[in-house]
Amino acid sequence: MTTPTVPTLGSLTKGDVIARETRTFTRDTLVRYAGASGDFNPIHYNDAFAAEVGLPSVIAHGMLTMGAVISPVLDWLGDPGRLVSYETRFTRPIEVPALDGVDVDIEATVGLLKTEDGTARIDITASVGGQKVLTKCRAVVRLA
Repeated sequence: MTTPTVPTLGSLTKGDVIARETRTFTRDTLVRYAGASGDFNPIHYNDAFAAEVGLPSVIAHGMLTMGAVISPVLDWLGDPGRLVSYETRFTRPIEVPALDGVDVDIEATVGLLKTEDGTARIDITASVGGQKVLTKCRAVVRLA
């Protein structure tokens, strides 16, 4: 069994891509997330209700999106306890079609290195079909 490599501050440069991944959301994903989170808002499963409140379709849960987007960064870190903070703004809902899934493309890059406190800011881009669904999506991580 190999020991995972723990990222270090000295091994990084601003602009380095530390993770790139695509996550697929389906209606099944939404149902499972609703069950786990207790968020049964009908905008996440009922097309008629979503249309009634002005949405184009059923949309993914915001917290599901945030969790999926930070996951590749946590995998790269090897220890979720190294996450100091995480923030984002929602800019566009993720429409989840009834029969197919929707791909969320995630890319995480080093935005800032702070040697004085051993942290790095990781800037994360999340997009669907080339359009950003989150802005100002950033994580601060503590590195060795």
